[in-house]
Amino acid sequence: MARTEYYDDPDAPQPNSLVVAASAVVTDEEGRILLQRRTDNDLWALPGGGMDMTDSLPGTAVREVKEETGLDVEVTGIVGTYTDPRHIIAYSDGEVRRQFNVCFTARVVGGSLAISDESSELRFIPPSDIDALPMHHTQRLRLQHFLEHRATPHLG
Repeated sequence: MARTEYYDDPDAPQPNSLVVAASAVVTDEEGRILLQRRTDNDLWALPGGGMDMTDSLPGTAVREVKEETGLDVEVTGIVGTYTDPRHIIAYSDGEVRRQFNVCFTARVVGGSLAISDESSELRFIPPSDIDALPMHHTQRLRLQHFLEHRATPHLG
């Protein structure tokens, strides 16, 4: 299923759903950040996805990282909340969503990297190399907030 992201675009379609989601900044012992190249839009992104009715938000982050990367993680903190109504995501199946995302920090506790049907590539990337990757600016914002080592989470 294809995905198109809009930001502050007057031509964006009107949302027909609101999805609660979690993402995670997973780092390794060298401080590199786990990113995936998404198959639905060919952009680099943090692992994450929608919350199931039986999930907690931290549990969603743990589950999504496992599903999308093969890694078992433990949530260690929170980067922030991301609820900007100008960010619209349209899917080829007709869903047009506004997303309420909580971005967590996490560390690897097990598993091994494995490509899923949602990713074409997985890599731990040094922060200095992130700017060169094709990525939606809402993902860059989360990474920027993480790299600023803020004392309090971003609330937005």
